[in-house]
Amino acid sequence: MQNAKETSIKITTTTNETKSRSMKDYVALGVATCGVGYIPFAPGTWGSLVGVGIYLLAKELSEKFAVWAEAHHLTVSLLESSRASFTLIFLIALFLIGVWAATRVEKITGKKDHQIIVIDEVVGQLVAFLFVPSKLGWWTVIVGFLAFRAADIWKPYPTQKFETLPSGLGAMADDAMAGFYAAAFMSLLCAAYLAFR
Repeated sequence: MQNAKETSIKITTTTNETKSRSMKDYVALGVATCGVGYIPFAPGTWGSLVGVGIYLLAKELSEKFAVWAEAHHLTVSLLESSRASFTLIFLIALFLIGVWAATRVEKITGKKDHQIIVIDEVVGQLVAFLFVPSKLGWWTVIVGFLAFRAADIWKPYPTQKFETLPSGLGAMADDAMAGFYAAAFMSLLCAAYLAFR
């Protein structure tokens, strides 16, 4: 089944879009589109690439923090715990902000999970990298990206059921679930790689 976001976008103006917008509407549009939602070809894939970029930036910052922490004699356990805590807090916050933004954009456009909403792909892509060890190489980034895109387009059970949740929650939840499928796959793949290399 083809993901609706992966088809070419033809943005039409509805009655809701012609009304004057508030600053909150513009913020919601910015958050929901992540700067790439209006790209006419494969906006979901572009949203996933934004997620990859955030992951790579976070990975780089995490490595710099590890160097700093080592210089200040902090334990590895504290570092790993801090990284996990920060990652989960960031993902939960981004998910909740995404629900707000997607809900507002759905009201602006008059369409449920409009194609321009890609914050859900960003969150789902980040979820896909949750259990990837940091120093396995670029192959994990490429495979993680492809695994999430496959899960997002294929929508294995019960992912598609989450789309029926109200407002922006449905838009966000189905991609988060697809991200968990990709994360499970990546976790198994990385474990196998580490066991047999």
